[in-house]
Amino acid sequence: MNIEEAKSLVSLVDYQGGSVVSKEVIRKDKGTVTLFAFDKGQGLSEHTAPFDALVYIFDGKAEITIAGKQHNLKAGEVIIMPANKTHSLKAVERFKMLLVMIKA
Repeated sequence: MNIEEAKSLVSLVDYQGGSVVSKEVIRKDKGTVTLFAFDKGQGLSEHTAPFDALVYIFDGKAEITIAGKQHNLKAGEVIIMPANKTHSLKAVERFKMLLVMIKA
């Protein structure tokens, strides 16, 4: 992706039936920015990360569970998944998200 060219987030990653698609936009020593497209019913199983992660939903609806607490997000909403807390994601309907991970 050209750094000096404006783009629409929605157009940078496409849905694929029965799949989770990811596209890394930026990778630096201090963090990453990744786009994801989840087909309905797809998700990421419970896991932890050693750094904070910000999730911005820009299309569809997602169920994000953090430390056992369920959060239902829709397009335009954001949540922070704190470092070292378990979290999982599931597509209530297909959704696209921007994931920003910041390393300490």
